[in-house]
Amino acid sequence: MIQRTIELPERGSFFLLGPRQTGKSTLINGLYTGGVWKIDFLLTDVFFKYSKDPALFRREAEEKIGREGINIIFVDEIQRVPLLLNEIHYLIEKYPSCRFILTGSSARKLKRSGADLLAGRAVERHLFPFTFAEIRNSFDLDDALVFGTLPVVFGKPATEKRDILEAYAHVYLREEIQQEGIVRNLGGFSRFLDVAAAQFGEQVSFSAVGRDCGLPVRTVQSYYEILEDTLVGFRLEPWRRSLRKRLSGHPKFYFFDNGVTNAINRRLTGEPDRSLAGRLFEQFVVLETYRYLHYARSEAREARVFFWRTGHGAEVDLVIEKHQKIMAAIEIKSAETVAGADLSGLRAFREEYPEVPGMVVCRARNGYELDGFRVMGWQKYCEGLSGLAGE
Repeated sequence: MIQRTIELPERGSFFLLGPRQTGKSTLINGLYTGGVWKIDFLLTDVFFKYSKDPALFRREAEEKIGREGINIIFVDEIQRVPLLLNEIHYLIEKYPSCRFILTGSSARKLKRSGADLLAGRAVERHLFPFTFAEIRNSFDLDDALVFGTLPVVFGKPATEKRDILEAYAHVYLREEIQQEGIVRNLGGFSRFLDVAAAQFGEQVSFSAVGRDCGLPVRTVQSYYEILEDTLVGFRLEPWRRSLRKRLSGHPKFYFFDNGVTNAINRRLTGEPDRSLAGRLFEQFVVLETYRYLHYARSEAREARVFFWRTGHGAEVDLVIEKHQKIMAAIEIKSAETVAGADLSGLRAFREEYPEVPGMVVCRARNGYELDGFRVMGWQKYCEGLSGLAGE
């Protein structure tokens, strides 16, 4: 089993959230092998059994804990039966020595069901597709830009990767999300998904997206919230000192995996054009940074990522902020060489924040200085993320 970067709590109960097929069950099954009772809500009979009678879970759990010596209860896809959290809350209080490990792929159903979210009695961790650090010995950048790094596709032939990703995009993202009751208008959501994927990494105008897919603005906003709550993507807010101004700006939106993005866009075959290749490389670097901050130890975990843009259009792709202080400004270029013309955004940023280190992440094999900015290859950047996040 590939060693994952994530550090799970050594004691107590916890949620492990992440998109489908990121390896949550594999990770838990590999780490906890003795004294474990597993409930898998992807199994139809198990789902209906506890959906009809959540209290049955409590009665069976007490039997397992009291008579069979079970000390870990693993509930997979907990969001499918959120009312079970009420019973788990009771069990945590009554049996503090028993750990509950709860995995899920939709925070939305948990948050909006009105269920008990355990009131801080279970911490939360997130699992993502493989990072560069986890598979570095067999990592292929060009392959990752096209097919992503979902564990379910890693190491498989290209034809099999395409089949898996197409099924992920067109069965899970379009049909299963509707089946779970998250959206009712499948046609509208499908059109929205096509538009959102085509515009990944660009600033989002909800009204423009609404016009493109024939939906009201509020519906478009709710659909972006669905993608976030089902952990399919996240928004990158523009950096502003004022929180109010930050929230009122147009965010960017990134999907959680390049392979899934390309599958939605039907771009898993053929060479991407220069513009698309650059956006895929940018999303890769943004995702590596985002994942690292989630996996990092407590100090670095408090860092957040933004982008920076002026009213005149000068832009920096990525800004790392911690405790209201900008730690680094990062421009992302997919080329092997960087010229002075590529530094316009960083120069504008330096005028406002002269003390913040600026850098360019690209495909360069060796790093160098250019106009006072550090130019580095993506490998060195990924390896040095702990320093940028202040860990």
